[in-house]
Amino acid sequence: MSLAPIDIAVIVIYAIFIFGLAQWVSRDKKGAGPKDTTDYFLASKNLPWWAIGASLIAANISAEQIVGMAGSGYAIGLAIASYEWMAALTLLIVGKFFLPIFLRNEIYTMPQFLERRYGRNIRTLMAIFWLALYVFVNLTSIIWLGSIAVTKVAGIDQMLALVILGAFALLYQIRGGLKAVALTDIVQVTLLVLGGLIIAWLTLGKLGNGDILGGWHRLTSSIPDHFHMILKKGDPHYMDLPGLSVLIGGMWIANLSYWGFNQYIIQRALAAKDLPEAQKGIIFAACLKLLMPVIIVLPGIAAVLLAPGLPKPDEAYPTMMRLLPTGLLGLVFAALIAAIIASTASKINSIATIFTLDVYAKFKGQVAQEGKQGHERHLVLVGRIAAIVAIIIAILTAKPLVGASEQAFQFIQEFTGFFTPGITVIFLLGLFWKRANEAGAICAAVSSVLLSWLFKAEWASLPFMDRMGVVFLVALALAVVVSLVTPAKAGADTIEAADVRYATKAGFNIGATAVCLVLVALYATWW
Repeated sequence: MSLAPIDIAVIVIYAIFIFGLAQWVSRDKKGAGPKDTTDYFLASKNLPWWAIGASLIAANISAEQIVGMAGSGYAIGLAIASYEWMAALTLLIVGKFFLPIFLRNEIYTMPQFLERRYGRNIRTLMAIFWLALYVFVNLTSIIWLGSIAVTKVAGIDQMLALVILGAFALLYQIRGGLKAVALTDIVQVTLLVLGGLIIAWLTLGKLGNGDILGGWHRLTSSIPDHFHMILKKGDPHYMDLPGLSVLIGGMWIANLSYWGFNQYIIQRALAAKDLPEAQKGIIFAACLKLLMPVIIVLPGIAAVLLAPGLPKPDEAYPTMMRLLPTGLLGLVFAALIAAIIASTASKINSIATIFTLDVYAKFKGQVAQEGKQGHERHLVLVGRIAAIVAIIIAILTAKPLVGASEQAFQFIQEFTGFFTPGITVIFLLGLFWKRANEAGAICAAVSSVLLSWLFKAEWASLPFMDRMGVVFLVALALAVVVSLVTPAKAGADTIEAADVRYATKAGFNIGATAVCLVLVALYATWW
């Protein structure tokens, strides 16, 4: 695949526009003074709902998800859409039950919540864990797999693509922080959705000889095995999507951890000016989630008929891009770059936030007793330096960590899932059970890793999603028992939840009901 001059022009225009927009929204308001930590890391706690919703999706969707889910659509079918559709339902739970507590207590970071709820030790432990995970697994995988996608389409050297993607994502957000990321994400998401819809439209048109509905009918009737949401035992892909576990099992553990307790994601909602605005953003994101399989999974399924016999399923999306005429290819390629840049910038900002507020500022706080506490401007500078260091490390380590072996990367992804049940237990108990203490939280974190490792060895034939559900239940039981038999530290819990009300406004209720009805219809149709 090669890019024509008009395609290159479209990409260059996009890059100039998005960079200029980021600098414009990052400017200091007249008379407001220099940025403080609230301005830089939480966008002055004034994000509008549309920016919150768009930024949630832009942070979530990147090149590896677009290419990977399209590939799964090619190999498995519509069942892979459960990751998107169940996430929509998870977002509703986060908006109704988690955000009221977080915003009532003015939480900036997830490690901060852990300290205020349990104590300093768990905050430090989890801050270091998240920093290592974000830098060495998430950030490296985003830019490495993104560089592969860029190389396949544009034909440039992969290491050059890696550096360009990382540097651009760093530079366009380093001045404004989260505000630059979130307020430009509406453009990124618009481009992403538009590009995906164009590919879906063209693939169905190709299948139906210009008739979109005819193409859809041909697709569903020719490969009906690709249109089942719940896989049965005996299906070759049951280990990946084990039947009802996607509805009532382990997928909930992963989704709650990712959408509810992940700094990289939840930071956008924490930056809302108030709870109703955050909840409107959540509804917007949930609606976009319902649309994602159309623009990501559908082209992969269509490739089964349009490009049968691909060597690797992950080649489905790039192959479908070849259907695009000159000019549109540049637009869709710009959408792919937008997904990469948005996710990379979001991850960089979250790394800077956790390092600055949960590691560096805590150290400076101890020094402050001697009269040497840094100023807010100094913390913003530290955040910018942390962002630069993080992307440099990711660029240098991406190839040896992710590029060395695809199997090694898959192992790392499953290994990080070893922590997910424990994280979910820690936060759920911290939010909704006052008797939970730090000893129980640490027990949940440690037992999650040990049990996941043990069950992986002993129950290799059990789907990963089911193992995660079992580990969650055991870690939950252990955390409850340990919390009951050990005394809580006096004054350790400073989270106020007694006056939190979970009633939501009519707009949220209507939107949530609509999302649930659509989900029921989708699963009833394609069960």
